Amino acid sequence: MALVYKFLQQFYSNIDYYIPNRYEEGYGVSMKGVDYAKETGVSLIIILDCGIKAIEEITYAKSLGIDFIICDHHVPDETMPPAVAILNPKRPDDSYPFKQLCGCGVGFKFMQAFAKNNGIPFSRLIPLLDFCAVSIAADIVPVVDENRILAYHGLKQLNQNPSVGLKSIIDICGLNGRELSMSDIIFKIGPRINASGRMENGKESVDLLVEKDFRAALEAAKHINEYNEQRKDIDKQMTEEANVIVSKLETLQHQSSIVLYDEHWKKGVIGIVASRLTEIYFRPTVVLTRDGDLATGSARSVMGFDVYSAIKSCRDLLMNFGGHTYAAGLTMRWADIPEFRKRFQQYVEDHIMPEQTEAMLDIDAEIDFKDISKRLHNDLKRFSPFGPGNPKPIFCTKGVYDYGTSKVVGREQEHIKLELVDSISGTVVNGIAFGQSASARYIKSKRSFDIAYTIEDNVFKRNQVQLQIEDIRPAEDNL
Repeated sequence: MALVYKFLQQFYSNIDYYIPNRYEEGYGVSMKGVDYAKETGVSLIIILDCGIKAIEEITYAKSLGIDFIICDHHVPDETMPPAVAILNPKRPDDSYPFKQLCGCGVGFKFMQAFAKNNGIPFSRLIPLLDFCAVSIAADIVPVVDENRILAYHGLKQLNQNPSVGLKSIIDICGLNGRELSMSDIIFKIGPRINASGRMENGKESVDLLVEKDFRAALEAAKHINEYNEQRKDIDKQMTEEANVIVSKLETLQHQSSIVLYDEHWKKGVIGIVASRLTEIYFRPTVVLTRDGDLATGSARSVMGFDVYSAIKSCRDLLMNFGGHTYAAGLTMRWADIPEFRKRFQQYVEDHIMPEQTEAMLDIDAEIDFKDISKRLHNDLKRFSPFGPGNPKPIFCTKGVYDYGTSKVVGREQEHIKLELVDSISGTVVNGIAFGQSASARYIKSKRSFDIAYTIEDNVFKRNQVQLQIEDIRPAEDNL
């Protein structure tokens, strides 16, 4: 939304934006939003990243003389809303060659066509590409084809001349002075942009993204950062509660999915909790909370499994649902959760492959530490931006040892900062293993172990690389 509004604002003065409150109106088009448009004299609504299933709401808007243009990338139903135009590459009758654009990407293509039809040079669109990169990274879409091109040039814009709003978030994150990557967006920038909508109202994030004054943007970014801290605390608490529930499910090892619900969980954070559980247990996961007599929830999936199709198979139990392969939202009657859980589990069991429910790393090559250099790292960067569909190369080195200085770090002592030497070349390298402090005692025992890792820039030592350890296991001769 910020992208489209920011571009059109250059040519029209009579435009505004509206963000529904997810706690009062749900996601997407709402009757309250349509009524607000009527009261304020709006005759055209451009809706971004939703709306493809809002048949009732858009029919109502049409009866009031309000037109809709839908820009969406979620899977449509057989019947579509009566909008004057629907831009969605997943429409069965759509001829656009690339089907995996994110919601912001669809909005960008709309503005590109608008510019072309009105004689506006493409150079006027380039400043908006940083929004595309942020959206692609945060929206769990494949970083291939046109998404990869948009992400590449968007990252270039983000690093060289970001918008005022994004620059303020970069400052708050402490990312100044380093080359930003898709990982920085996923773990630092994206969560802060989403935080206000998860905790209160997403309008604050859009206000920030379209802000023109840096000082005002910095103050807004500080406020949004506070939301993110609150979100992390609630996320942690809910995940811990969910883990307790899962630990009591004796049948989990025989089940291919997880469906959890609690009437006290916060609606804005359940998607993150679903992601956490998917990462921990390698199962397609649905997390639900209560809203009156209804249950609203979010679903997340494991690599290669279409969770949207699994939810669609239960559509007769659902009042609303939408999404794509790896992420979806749904609403049902609270009383129907047990039946939904039963049928969702059966669908997953019938369609998932056994290897999709196990932690697996696809190792690209086994190398020695002497092979790791800045030159190799620079060559690997040429394959970027990385993400789903174009994963970062993972390497393996066997028989490595602690050099003697490895230690547990982090606010809760959950990570390991490593200094390692391999037994073949004697080369020493630095590394970080996030969330793997359970392996610290073995590492300090001076026994050898094998590691799988990606090669990253060392942000503390210029022109040096470090390893980001994905997995640690005892060497075979120590088993």
